[in-house]
Amino acid sequence: MADLSIYDVLIRPVITEKSNELQESLNQYTFEVDMRANKIQIKDAVELIFDVSVTGVRTMVVPAKRGRRGRKFYIRKQTWKKAIVTVDPKDKINLFNA
Repeated sequence: MADLSIYDVLIRPVITEKSNELQESLNQYTFEVDMRANKIQIKDAVELIFDVSVTGVRTMVVPAKRGRRGRKFYIRKQTWKKAIVTVDPKDKINLFNA
């Protein structure tokens, strides 16, 4: 835990149709996070970087996607961790609203 900086926790925002729907209806934002990060570290990082009040964090590990060529299997996309962060209704993250 000590080797993970607060700025290393969040990797990128995830922008999809479903994440946009969550943002508009439930004020939830989706991020790709470091595999070693826990919910407390994710909450602290979002509150510090975006200056908002976080009310909840849900995490999930997205499994690797496999490809196939003939009889050979290969990893097409690596495993990654996703966090859905619920923000207080009076706060907004301007990164997504631009």
